[in-house]
Amino acid sequence: MSNVAMVFLGAVIPFLGTTLGAGTVFFMRGSMRPRLQKALLGFASGVMIAASVWSLLIPSIEMAESAGGVAWVPAAVGFLAGMGFLLALDSLIPHLHVDSDRPEGHASSLGKSAMLVLAVTLHNIPEGMAVGVVLSGMLSGSQVITAAGAFALAIGIAIQNFPEGAIISMPLVGTGVTRRRAFLYGLLSGVVEPLGALATVLLTSLVEPVLPYILSFAAGAMIYVVVEELIPESQAGEHSNIGTIGVALGFALMLILDVALG
Repeated sequence: MSNVAMVFLGAVIPFLGTTLGAGTVFFMRGSMRPRLQKALLGFASGVMIAASVWSLLIPSIEMAESAGGVAWVPAAVGFLAGMGFLLALDSLIPHLHVDSDRPEGHASSLGKSAMLVLAVTLHNIPEGMAVGVVLSGMLSGSQVITAAGAFALAIGIAIQNFPEGAIISMPLVGTGVTRRRAFLYGLLSGVVEPLGALATVLLTSLVEPVLPYILSFAAGAMIYVVVEELIPESQAGEHSNIGTIGVALGFALMLILDVALG
């Protein structure tokens, strides 16, 4: 398989997870049960935490070390920059979280459905960057990031995107949106992932020495989403232990994928 084909496939795999998850709106009746939603949010959190460590931060440290630099500098600087970047987006982009009636970000006249989609789109930006930067590492010929490792991350994010697609589409039906339109909104929320992945591949190929920084930048952005939104939503109200179990399962799955395939 050519490099171009591998990059395209790696960028599209997470988007397929979101699309399949959004498609559940045609088969599920009524709203998603709170316990299931907590479990899925926790699962997504666990996958993103493990991916941030094994697929992004550790390779960043190893690359900096092999280049003869101070190993922790790119990881720490990039991580904090990624957190700051998502904090800025979170403060500026109008969005609305599931089970909330209070919009966040800049004041806007957008409807509830549009802001729900923007909330998930905000989640997907760092995921697309993460896939793009590991694909860049694969193309660079680095021994730290292999093709198997890059696809392990893409598959892991696709798996956690499946419940995310369902979580965004199902509540939209409850607001009066048709199932077909709810599916379309869920699908559109995931488009940013392949676009973000391809843009990151292009950027990193032009400035390859910053690869360790971009790896840790993506990790910081992903951890921001986990700490700021996914975990609090999975722990709100009763049965918070369901969300905790989801985190454990998601973390273990991504760990296994990365170690076994990477």
